[in-house]
Amino acid sequence: MTSSEIVELRRALGQLRHCVGSLRTRYGDIAAVQRLANDVERMDIDAIELMELDSTPRPREAPRVEREVVVVPDTPYDPKLWHDADDEGLGGYRHT
Repeated sequence: MTSSEIVELRRALGQLRHCVGSLRTRYGDIAAVQRLANDVERMDIDAIELMELDSTPRPREAPRVEREVVVVPDTPYDPKLWHDADDEGLGGYRHT
């Protein structure tokens, strides 16, 4: 974001904060007003983080690694592969 965009964002958040204050005066501290106030505060924190990003050097991106695609067949396995294997789903040994 450019600094002018951040300034505009902070101005809009100030207006939102004012509107939420007016809602709190009118409706009291009900859950909906509390959620709106929390949302505005969270956006303000995020805006501050964006401002800090502009003042710190950005890390270089890690090179992309090509991954090999392994195709797993969907045909049933040979039941002999599982002979004498533990059946963990039933909590014990399966005797055949």
